[in-house]
Amino acid sequence: MLTLAVDAATIRVGGLVALSTTDFPGRLSAVIFCQGCPWRCAYCHNPHLLPRHGTREISWQSVVAFLRRRQGLLDAVVFSGGEPTLQAGLSAAIGEVKAMGYEIGLHTAGIDPQCLRKILPLVDWVGLDIKAAFDDYAGITESPMSGRRARQSLALLLESGIDYEVRTTVHPHLLPPVKLLNLARELASCGVRQYAVQEHRATGSAECSVTPAPSYLTPSFCEMLARDFPTFSVRRA
Repeated sequence: MLTLAVDAATIRVGGLVALSTTDFPGRLSAVIFCQGCPWRCAYCHNPHLLPRHGTREISWQSVVAFLRRRQGLLDAVVFSGGEPTLQAGLSAAIGEVKAMGYEIGLHTAGIDPQCLRKILPLVDWVGLDIKAAFDDYAGITESPMSGRRARQSLALLLESGIDYEVRTTVHPHLLPPVKLLNLARELASCGVRQYAVQEHRATGSAECSVTPAPSYLTPSFCEMLARDFPTFSVRRA
């Protein structure tokens, strides 16, 4: 495979997890956390990754050296964040990692559909965060065009044929039960077949406008959600 040289200045890494069994289904993976995200979701559990420049960034050369030492021990590498699609060097970085023999996972909120379109052919699995009904996005992200971008990214992902999971973080103050039910129906009508909902985790969340609240994801409520999807799961806080 022909790969492009990665300019270390074009990809910012705010963290690295050496081993994960949950970030790429069925794979032992390392997780690269890219630095920077323009959306300001109140339940974000990685607030240190929001600024464009982090206080404890890891050089790309160090990441590559680590991954070379793990060849044959890990199956995959997941690019997460922050928001990886904002990294100018993402395609080149994925190409370099893929050339080592790793499968590639991507965690994204679909912030940059054009970047997503470019890198999807290089990716083996995608976890796409869908935060609310597309018309309601700005109330969560504080970004007026975010719903349109997320809708475009979802369409690109579903058209690609790549294995995926669509998931939604649920905080009762931001996404009440009726809105989650409507969102699930909207996603099913778009063609989503693999869906997960995950309870908001207070630990690590940015100190914004939300406070802890009891979850409404009861077994009976989740049964209603599951009816629309061949594959459905719930992740507890």
